[in-house]
Parts: sequence; structure tokens; C-alpha cells
Amino acid sequence: MPAPIRLRELIRTIRTARTQAEEREMIQKECAAIRSSFREEDNTYRCRNVAKLLYMHMLGYPAHFGQLECLKLIASQKFTDKRIGYLGAMLLLDERQDVHLLMTNCIKNDLNHSTQFVQGLALCTLGCMGSSEMCRDLAGEVEKLLKTSNSYLRKKAALSAVHVIRKVPELMEMFLPATKNLLNEKNHGVLHTSVVLLTEMCERSPDMLAHFRKLVPQLVRILKNLIMSGYSPEHDVSGISDPFLQVRILRLLRILGRNDDDSSEAMNDILAQVATNTETSKNVGNAILYETVLTIMDIKSESGLRVLAINILGRFLLNNDKNIRYVALTSLLKTVQTDHNAVQRHRSTIVDCLKDLDVSIKRRAMELSFALVNGNNIRGMMKELLYFLDSCDPEFKADCASGVFHAAEKYAPSKRWHIDTIMRVLTTAGSYVRDDAVPNLIQLITNSVEMHGYTVQRLYKALIDDISQQPLTQVSSWCIGEYGDLLVSGKCEEEEPIQVTEDEVLDVLEGILVSNLSSTVTRGYSLTAIMKLSTRFTSAVNRIKKVVLVYGSSIDVELQQRAVEYNALFKKYDHMRPALLERMPIMEKTSTNGPTEIVQTNGETEPSILETKHVPNVSQPANQANDLLDLLGGNDVMPVIQTAPPTKLVSAGGELLDLLGDLSLSGGVPASGPPVSIPQPPFLLDGLASQPLFNDVAAGIPPMIAYNKNGLKIDFTFERANTNPNIAVITMHASNSTEAEMTEFVFQAAVPKTFQLQLLSPSSNIVPALNAGTVTQIIKVLNPQKQQLRMRVKLTYTHKGSSLQDLAEVNNFPPQSWQ
Repeated sequence: MPAPIRLRELIRTIRTARTQAEEREMIQKECAAIRSSFREEDNTYRCRNVAKLLYMHMLGYPAHFGQLECLKLIASQKFTDKRIGYLGAMLLLDERQDVHLLMTNCIKNDLNHSTQFVQGLALCTLGCMGSSEMCRDLAGEVEKLLKTSNSYLRKKAALSAVHVIRKVPELMEMFLPATKNLLNEKNHGVLHTSVVLLTEMCERSPDMLAHFRKLVPQLVRILKNLIMSGYSPEHDVSGISDPFLQVRILRLLRILGRNDDDSSEAMNDILAQVATNTETSKNVGNAILYETVLTIMDIKSESGLRVLAINILGRFLLNNDKNIRYVALTSLLKTVQTDHNAVQRHRSTIVDCLKDLDVSIKRRAMELSFALVNGNNIRGMMKELLYFLDSCDPEFKADCASGVFHAAEKYAPSKRWHIDTIMRVLTTAGSYVRDDAVPNLIQLITNSVEMHGYTVQRLYKALIDDISQQPLTQVSSWCIGEYGDLLVSGKCEEEEPIQVTEDEVLDVLEGILVSNLSSTVTRGYSLTAIMKLSTRFTSAVNRIKKVVLVYGSSIDVELQQRAVEYNALFKKYDHMRPALLERMPIMEKTSTNGPTEIVQTNGETEPSILETKHVPNVSQPANQANDLLDLLGGNDVMPVIQTAPPTKLVSAGGELLDLLGDLSLSGGVPASGPPVSIPQPPFLLDGLASQPLFNDVAAGIPPMIAYNKNGLKIDFTFERANTNPNIAVITMHASNSTEAEMTEFVFQAAVPKTFQLQLLSPSSNIVPALNAGTVTQIIKVLNPQKQQLRMRVKLTYTHKGSSLQDLAEVNNFPPQSWQ
């Protein structure tokens, strides 16, 4: 066979292709030649062919047929062959292909090779694509090379160790002795990779974190030497000595200082030194300053240091680089709740970012601006935000309008200002406001008794100017229907009253009914307003009757039904009409924040910081009730009722039905059946706030083991509730006897419908290893019929990097627990 073309010639040829089809034809032709060469077992040009194949792979063409050829090159004794072979293995292989298992022995031999460059190739490949089995087999070789005196190999061995730890976390302790002298290395490459290795170990193990906290003074010395050292051409980047190493050390310090007073105290001075001495004219310095700010904010730093960090972010906002401004806004948004007053000093700069042309910066600036609003600056901030709402792109209007509504409700200095602000939003971005804006504003108007005349006059003026904004038209129609008599009477103390006749008001409302701009909902508001005015405008009753009669034959079913019912009021039930159409009473706003609402003051000093409200009713979403039906296979299943704040248990409810639907028991109902309306059991909340939850003394019920498998053990202990003797309080204890902790642990349960079940939030979602602790969760079961308790549980958790789940049925409850 003729000698194949070289890689350089192939690249030149492919670049001459004028169309995609022409390039594809060239690639297919060359791949055919490479396949023929592979079949001929041509050892001379195998390296060249694999190199061309890798280039074609990087262009996006299939190159899987070269995987075995990479292994043959790796087994070669020539360094040039090994280099291409290992490069091909890193690009073409991963742990999903069985071929990579054949590499283990070759890598092991090369890790013990006499040439450091061959050893380096093997370390790079292991650190790039080594599977968990490979890492287990070769971890010992990596640990030996981590102790070698050769800095070239130590650097690569440290990175390979990072990959080994990620794949097999339990091998972490093997590398602990080798880390003792890593920070004493003078070579910056080894020092950099050592810090990466220590960071990985600290992030994955609390024990390692506690062990390496004693290294904080040494890390501080290294960072100080980097700052104070003179010009070093080998490590200098834009006038800063090894910024990559500085950033890595700052990240490690952030992990070591988190929630630790002593470590944080040890690094406060060096962080202040880095923050004040780093040059900010280049992006290199800005990167170091950003990492410094993150470290200061994450550890238990001094208040002065935190102010310094926020001032650095404030300087970032003045930078011409859009990326730096975006990073600063994002960081300030994370810290605004903890250091509100310090962020407030940069309010004007943040507001200026609302005028930026970049969409991402505008969105972050808008979110941060709303976070800065409080009772002291509400007028000025709302002025800026309303100006932004007027000029911003449509994609911002919905979020901005919602933010203005929320801020005005929370910090409004007066009722009139509140109403004016909301009306400004409706006239500016009425079509973009969310659905809840209309009922919220109606409720606000209803509760502002002294402002009814002013409000109806303002809304009437707005309605004359523009009826295209549907939320504004709906609120105006409702308000005119309720308080139309105040509008006609011309009574308004807040501003000069306008003179309006009854016919003019009805003309406007009828105009809404016939307008093509009006939606079905808006027409319903308008027709109801006209009907309500039949009791306010006594001289226009006949005109209103005619309007209502006309819409009794409307093609819109909703509008037709309203008109027919209103027409019946005029005829058969006219004596009831004044009472039915009287003004709406003051509406009480119901809390949507759950049993406990924390009032945030955004930096203000309030006399009452925490306000607790007990909400008597807890309404469950319909999908949560349906998700847990049929878990026990029958149509008598009672779903779990979650009264704790939403956790992963609630979000996982949708999966529970899918996973258990195929476990059919007698009389099962399909999981996809129609929604079932289930009344809320009164026992879950009634009386629990004022009385003890359960008896202090156990009711003599023996504990039981509900589940014991794969190292996970679930125990149940029992008590009786004081509020109701039919309530059994079961405490679930989850323990873990394996050597690795179980994370993302979720316990779920379901019982027959004759019972009622309530799950409280668990103490944690991590089950410690080696029985070092337990996760507890309280289960309350109401058994009014004294039947034998049956329960099906689902356990979900992550163990050693794998997501696991299991189902179990518990039927052996002690008789004392349900009798």
C-alpha cells in the first residue's frame, strides 16, 4: 500500500473544502483508507493514522473504530507511539466503553517506567478518564509517585490523586501521609496542584477539613510571600506574581475558614493585605480581588473587612468590563441580606446599572435594587424603578411590576402613595402585570375607606385615556361599579373633583363591553359594574336593563350567563337586588407565608423583628394529594399531608406514584386515575399550637425495626399524643453502619385511607457513617377506627456516588401502637 498522507497535508486538504458536503466526502475517503490500514495491521503508519483520526474526531466525525489502535500504540515501546496512543485514549475512551479496562495493566507498567515523560503520560491519562475500578487498582502507584522527589511527576500525581478521590472517595486516607510535605515545595506547579488536592479532600470529608485547618498559618505565609515577592519572570502575569496560585489558595482558605473562628482570625490580616495591595488595572488583579471578596464573605471575618469587600464590589460596578459589573451585582445580591447597610452606600451606582445596555446586567441591577428598598428610601427608589419600568424591554416588565407591587405593599409611606404607585404601574405596564395584581389592588382599594372617592376619580380618568391595558380596565370597572355614586357626587378631598354625569359613566362602561380590545374577563367586570350601578344610579335603571337584556343573547357563554342572571334580578327578584348589589365589605388579607412569617426590614430598625401568625387552615395542592394515591394498591389510600416547609419530600411526590404504581395489591386503582378530592383532616393542626405535642412518658409501646438493608437501618419508637388518644406519634430513626455517609436521604410513607398520616420535616438529609448519628423524623398517625396499622415506605438516598432507592412494607406494628 502507498504511504498515507501526513496529518499536516490532511489538514490542508480539508481546509480547502468549499462546502460541508465536500469536507464530508474527504473525511469519508480518508477514514476508508485508515480502516484499510488498520486491517492490514500496518505498524509503520499506525501512529500517523491515529493522529489523523483524532483530528477528524475533533471536527465532530465518528472515530470510535480507532479505540483498539490507541491501545496498541500505548503498548508500543516508542515514546512517540505512546504519546499519540495516550492522547487518543483520553479523547476517544471513557469509562462507558469496555475497552478502557484493557488499559489498566499498560498504565500500571508505565507508572513504573524509568522515563519520567512516559510516567507523566500515564498519570495524565489516569487523571483524565480513569474509571472507579481503574482508580482502585492504580491508587497505590499514584501515592508512590506523590512522594517522589521529581517535581514534574509530583505535579501530575497530585492531579491524578484528585481524580482518584472524586471517583473513589474512600481512598482519600491513602493520600493523607503524602500531603504532609506538599506545601513545603518550592516549585509553583507542585504547590498549585497540591492546593487543588487539599481543596478536594476538604470539600469531601469533614474529618479532612478539621485535619487541614492547622495548615492555615502555612497557607497564609505562602500567600504573603507571593504578594511581597519581587518581579519573577517565570510566574509574572501582568505584574502580579502567579495569580493562579493566589486564587487557589484563597479558595482553600475560604473552605478552611468557614464556620471556624480561629481559622478566620488567622487569615483576616492577609485578606485585608490582598484586598488593599492588589493592582486593579488589569483583569488578573480583579480575579484575585473577586476571590478575596468571596473568601471574606464566606468566613467569620471582621465587620470592617466585610465593608472593605463590599467597597471592592462597588468599585467593580464602575469598571468598563461588562463581565466584572455582572459579577459585582451578583455578589452584592448574595450579601445584601447580611450586610445591608454597607451595600446601601453603593445604591446610586447600582441604580445607574439599570440604564446599562446589557440585558443580564439590567436584570441583576433590578433584582438588587428591589432588595435595597426599605421604608427610608422607598420614594426615591420607586421613582427610579418606575422610570425603568416605563423604558425597559417587555421581558422585564412582568418581574419589575411584581417587584414594585411587593415593595409598595411592604414599605408604602401612605395609602395615597400606595394607590398612586400601583396605578402608575397599571398604566405603564398593565398588560404585563401578573394575574394576582388585579385582586390585590381591589383588596387594597377596599381597605382604604377614606381613599374611595380619590381612587375612583383617578381610575375613571385613566379609563378615559386608555382601555387597552386589561388589568387597569378591570380594576377601574370594579371600582366604578362599587363607588360610582362617589364619582358622580363630585366629592374628593385629596384633589379637585371632576364633574361627571351618570350617563357619561355608563357610556365608558358600555364602550368597554363593545371594544375589540376587551377580553372576556374584562367584559365580565364591566357588565357586573353596570349592574351594580343600577342601585347607585336610580335615574339610569331603564338604560341598564336594556344593556343587560342585550347581552342575555351574547355568544360568549360566561357573559350570557351573567346577563341572564342579572336580568332575573330585575324581574323576579327585584326586591332582593339592593341587598345583593350593595358594596363589598372590607376584605381581610390572608397570609400566604405559612404558620410563621418573618418580617424582613431591609436594614431598618423595627420594634418587632419577628411576627408569628398561626394560620388555621393548611390547603394542600391537588397534585400532591393525587401523587400519593394508591400507594398501597387499593382505593382506600390516605395521602401524606406535609405541614412542614416544602422540602425535597414534596418535590419528589410526583415520582412516588410512578415508582409504586406497578406494585399492585388487590383492588388497585390506576395511578393515572382522575383527581380525588380529599377533605383536610382537622387533627393535624387543631390545638397543636397551644398544647404539648405528645406525652412526655412513653406509652409502654416497644420500639421496632422497620427496615434493615445495605447498612441502612430504620427504627420506629412510639408515643401517644396528648391532644387525641387516637393519634400515634411515631419517631423514625435512620442510622448508617457503612463507612460512607448517605446524602440526600428522603423518607416517604403512605397508609390506607382509613388512617390519616402527617410527616414532619426531618432533622437532616445526611445519615452519618459508622452509626455516628441518626436522622429523625416524626410521623403522626390518626387511627379513629382502631384498625391494625399498615404502612408502605420509600427510601431514597445517595451512597458512594450512586443514587439508590428502595421500597418496603411495614405490617408488624406492635398491637399497642394501634389499639
